[in-house]
Parts: sequence; C-alpha cells; structure tokens
Amino acid sequence: MRALLALEDGRIFEGESFGASGTEVGEICFNTSMTGYQEVLTDPSYRGQIVAMTYPLIGNYGTNATDQESTRPQVRGFVIEELSQLPSNWRAEESLDEYLKRWTVPGVEGIDTRALTRHLRTRGAMKACLSTQKMSPEEAITKAIEGKGVIGIDYVREVTTPTIFQWDPTDELSRQWSLAAADESPRLPPIRHRIVAFDYGMKRNILRSLRQRGFGVTVVPATTTAEQVLALNPDGIFLSNGPGDPEALPYAHQTVQSLIGQKPIFGICLGHQVLGFAFGGRTFKLKFGHRGGNQPVKDLRSGKVAITSQNHGFAVDPESLPPEIEVTHVNLNDNTVEGMRHKTLPVFSVQYHPEAAPGPHDAEYFFEQFAELIENEKV
Repeated sequence: MRALLALEDGRIFEGESFGASGTEVGEICFNTSMTGYQEVLTDPSYRGQIVAMTYPLIGNYGTNATDQESTRPQVRGFVIEELSQLPSNWRAEESLDEYLKRWTVPGVEGIDTRALTRHLRTRGAMKACLSTQKMSPEEAITKAIEGKGVIGIDYVREVTTPTIFQWDPTDELSRQWSLAAADESPRLPPIRHRIVAFDYGMKRNILRSLRQRGFGVTVVPATTTAEQVLALNPDGIFLSNGPGDPEALPYAHQTVQSLIGQKPIFGICLGHQVLGFAFGGRTFKLKFGHRGGNQPVKDLRSGKVAITSQNHGFAVDPESLPPEIEVTHVNLNDNTVEGMRHKTLPVFSVQYHPEAAPGPHDAEYFFEQFAELIENEKV
C-alpha cells in the first residue's frame, strides 16, 4: 500500500505502508542510533513526534515486551528506509510490522531517509503528515501545516503517571538481564537511599538503573507539589526525561524552584531543562535536535569526552543562567549546554541519558554521583 510523507515546507516523500493504516501529524525528527528501534518507539520523550531512523535496515531482530521503555509506543509515526521482512532473534516475540499494527502506529518504508535527514538538518525541525490513506500531496501538506507541533505544547500531562507508586518493591524488574535462572541471576544491592522521582515521561531503564545502584524510588506525577514531595521525606529528588516544550511547564518550574535547597536534586533531559527554568534561566529550540547514541560531550572540569545517548529538541540558554550556576558539560558538535550544577547547593543535571537504553554507557557514573551527593548531605 502506498504511503505519503509530506513536510510542511512542501517536500514530499513516497514509500510503502507498514504497521497500521491511518494519518498522523506531528513534528518530524531523525534518530541516528544503529540499534534500539523498540526503545525509541516506546520512549515517552517522543510523544507528539514522527521519528525517522537514519540506519537503513530496521526490524531485523523483531520486538519483545522486555525492551519497552514504557507501556506502549509513543511516536505518532515511524519512517524507515527498509523493513526487515524476516526478524531473526531468539528473544523476538513479534515482528516490527505486527507490533505497530497492534498499537495502531502507521509506518512507512522505502523512504530515502538520508535525503530526509539532510533536508531536516538544512531546513530545521518542522511538522509533517504521514498518511497511508488516499490523499493528494497538497492535502497532506495542508494537514502538516495545520497540525500541532511541539512548541508551547505540554505533552508531559499525557505521559506522566496518574498516581504515586513504588518502583519494583519485589526487586523483580530491576535485576541485570542474565541467561541464568532467576535464582542465580545477579542480586540487587540493598537500598541505601530513598528518593522521589518526578515522572515527566520517564524511561523504565532509568528506574532500573536507579534501583541497581541502591536507590529505593517513589515515582510521583509531574503535577505533584513541593509540599507533597517533602511530606514523603525523601533523601533526594530526581527529575526525569520527558516530551515537549519545557517552557510549557510552569507548574514544574515552580515546584522544582521550591525544592532547591531543600533536598539534593539530580535532573536529566527534560528534568535538566526544568531545572534551568527553576534557576531563573530559559531554553531555546534547537534547529534539528540531538537524537541518537553517538553525541560527544565534554566535561569542562576534567577535559574528558564521553559518547552519550540523547533525545531532545530544546537546550538551556547559558546566557540566561545566574552566576551561581556553573555550566559543567558542553556538546562538542554545537557547544550547547549538556550539564550544569549549583555552585553551593547539592543540585546538578545533565541533558543526556546516563541510563542509555540503548546506547553507550559512558555516563552511568552520574547515578553514583547522585548517591555521593545524598551521602554528603546526610553527614
């Protein structure tokens, strides 16, 4: 079945449909990861977006329930160059085509994703319409123009947990994956610190990573107040990743601002941007965002460079930060802010994903730094 991808600037791509049938509109972006398409599909940070994978062959190892980063796919549509018709992996439970059909997500293959990526890098992020239905290019372009993008939109309320809950109280979900029998797999460490994690659209592997490093985690909705969090008396506070425009979350800015100085705070991705607003700063929209597992980041204090996993379309403006905030990390591709810390209070954040599912593991040490920060405050 023919499928159409129309960008709001009038560029048209034609391909073949896979996954579900239908028409979807959202901001289109590209991801440069070579593996991990299921983690990309289920990352809540992609809420409201159509994702194109730059790696040419997708679907070769199928899908399974274990590798999901949330309960379901979050993308509006999926764009690839070639779909693997015969998945081959002993962990596979469904093909990618079957998986997207089950979750009613339309996909298109046969797209020149290299040309699409070059176009987006040149012209910048924009809205797009992906349709498997009978529609003229002109109609699809109009839908893209009239559709909802991400600027000024609060997608966090769509993906946050509706209730407070304890993550993995039986220690069954956070164990390191192993071929060994369940009773022989590596044990989790005892809980050293109990923290509250704001769910702005949190990936499951963040929760697993926190528990694997001795954190007991209480997850709270994004709209939870500072008073409600402090009533739980946590040792520290974690601010998660999430979708959309960080400027559209004034309730989160105000809550985090009230919590600064009360407890140690660690933020990543959207949590990093929310912290920027809580510090009194602001963000700006990147031309085409950072999405993939190969982003080079320099630690300005040590001079070391890490390869990182990222997924964001906005960045903190360093000129807007007050003097008590230090920029600690920068992206070596465009020199944007990738990390910051308060010079006197136990508060820090990074723009990228230390849990990296999938992706490099260069930044895992931030979880230990968070634990050390909490321990120092307890002394």
